This record gives sequence, structure tokens and C-alpha cells, in this order.
Amino acid sequence: MQVKKDNMQWKYWIEAARLRTLPLSLSGIITGTFLAAKHGRFSWQIVLLAFLTTVGFQVLSNFANDYGDGVKGTDNAERIGPKRALQSGNIQPQQMLWGISITALVTFVLALVLIYVSFGDGKFYHSILFLLLGIASILAAIKYTMGKNAYGYSGFGDLFVFLFFGLLGVLGSAFLQVKSFYALDILPACAIGFLSVGVLNLNNMRDRASDLRSQKNTLVVKMGADKAKSYHEILLLLAFSSATVYVLLDFQSPYQFLFLGAFLPIAKHGLFVRRNSDPKDLDPELKKLALSTFLFALLFGLGQLF
Repeated sequence: MQVKKDNMQWKYWIEAARLRTLPLSLSGIITGTFLAAKHGRFSWQIVLLAFLTTVGFQVLSNFANDYGDGVKGTDNAERIGPKRALQSGNIQPQQMLWGISITALVTFVLALVLIYVSFGDGKFYHSILFLLLGIASILAAIKYTMGKNAYGYSGFGDLFVFLFFGLLGVLGSAFLQVKSFYALDILPACAIGFLSVGVLNLNNMRDRASDLRSQKNTLVVKMGADKAKSYHEILLLLAFSSATVYVLLDFQSPYQFLFLGAFLPIAKHGLFVRRNSDPKDLDPELKKLALSTFLFALLFGLGQLF
């Protein structure tokens, strides 16, 4: 009986980690790695450590989000999405705080190892910069919904997702390998950022009614359902435009347009969101857009190597 109970506990932690969000968070690392390979640099050690560190940041963010929304009562019976760990009572608040602390510590150690492997004993200022970025990433993951001044409750979640999933994820992973910055790489980083914000916006569109009652003032709550749809379309269009402009400015092969294959399901998704009238139907679209972003990262990256 004890073994069965322990297995169930692990099941709840795995559910709280929300593994379905990992393809989205890894998309930036994949894109940055392909860009690094294009620039003539590639390291399996750095890529593996970057993957592990990013998974740590994502799981930490999911645990913190579960705790923050749980203790604030935002995750309640009126919420449309899957039940969260605190909401269902499967994990107690104090247990989740321990989980957050342990995950933050493990992620910080992984970040330190990643920085050391990338820069060694030299490039002191680069190491300090990425150490500060790592600390900022941990704080951003925790402060999204936790605490009195949680930025997710003030409409700043979109900005932070764009910065950390897009710019830092892509440009950071590329810099760790190349040890140099290429200005044009900002465009694919923006593409990943806009698509990642699209996933968050979709989540907030789904939860708009319950967020409004819980005083979680996301951008969707502030702008309303109709404008949120237009905002969603703009995000998808900006992602497409960023990738297209990059290829046009750096055109070397028709294979660079491979990424268009990912925008076929994204365009279909955009039409569905525009015609949607029931927020419940938006929940499956989260997975579709996240996987489409992952597909974009793969196709865009492969197109740069041919």
C-alpha cells in the first residue's frame, strides 16, 4: 500500500510539472543551436546542459504558477483547463514550496555548470552576465504568479515570455556556443518569442472569465475577448514576418523556406481562434500551437544548414 501511495505521489508531481509545456520551452534552445551550427560552432555538452537547464526553468515556473494561482484562489472550480495540483489537493502548499525550492536549487546548479562548460576560467564578464541572466530567469519563473506583486497579475506576463522564451532562449543558447552575437539572429528569436506569447495569450483567452473574477489582470482581461483575438492574429503574423524577413535578408538556399511548413497548421489555428465562441474549445489549441512552434524551430533550423 505504501508503494502504491508513493507512486501516486510521484504521478501528481509529474502532472504538476506539466511536461506538455516542454516542447515550447525547448524551441528557443533548438533554434539557437541551429543558428550556432550555421555560424560554425556546435557543442553537444552545451546543448545538453542548455536543455536540462531550460527544463529546470520550465518545471520551476509550472510549480510556482501552480502554487501562486492555487493559494490566491485563481485555480478554482470555474477554471476551464486541467485541474492543478493545489487546486485538486493532491499536493499541499507546503509540499509545493519545497518542490519549488529544490527545483530552483537544481536549476541554479545546472546553470552554473552550463556557464562553466561554455566559458571555462576565461571570459569572466561573459560568465557574470549569464550568471545574472540565470538568476533573473529563476526570479521571473517564481514571480509570475507568486507573491503580492506577481507580474502575471498585472499584464506583464506577455513581455516576460517574449524576453525569456524568445530573445534569451534563442540568442543565449547561440551565444553560449558561438561566443559572439549576430544582430540578424534577433529576427528568429523574435519569431519564437511571438509564438510563445501566442501560447500564453491562448491560455489567458481560455481563462478570461475566471481570471476576471479572481482579479488576475492579464492582457486578455484588460483588452477583452474580441481584441484578444486580434492581438493573437498579430502575434502569429509577426512571427511569420520575422522569420520571412530573416530568410530574405540572409537568403542562401530555397531550403531556408522550410519553416513555412510549420505555418500551415499555425494559419489553420489562427482561423479557428478567430471563429471561436466557446473558451473551452481553446484548450486543445494550446498543445497544437506549442507543437507547431516546436516544428517551426526544427524546420527553420534545418533550413539554415542546407
